[in-house]
Amino acid sequence: MNAPFDWASMVGLAGTACIIGAYAYLTLARATNPFLLHGTNLMGAALLTVSLIYHTNWASLVLEGFWALIAIFGLVRAWRARALRGDVG
Repeated sequence: MNAPFDWASMVGLAGTACIIGAYAYLTLARATNPFLLHGTNLMGAALLTVSLIYHTNWASLVLEGFWALIAIFGLVRAWRARALRGDVG
């Protein structure tokens, strides 16, 4: 493997840490905050996308696109549920 460890790789590693952290949170927490869970996943997908645009890997870019869309769907659903409860801030 001859890939350089540059700024794009560091950004990608930060994105990986976000996604792994969100999955650990989902698995280990008794109750989860959907804004924290999906927001962290969205941030991870965005950071990985930046890295993947610089070091192009089409299959991984598609995966991160779907990961981001699912996270956005989760955030929208959480906002709607919060609005229905009447605790919009």
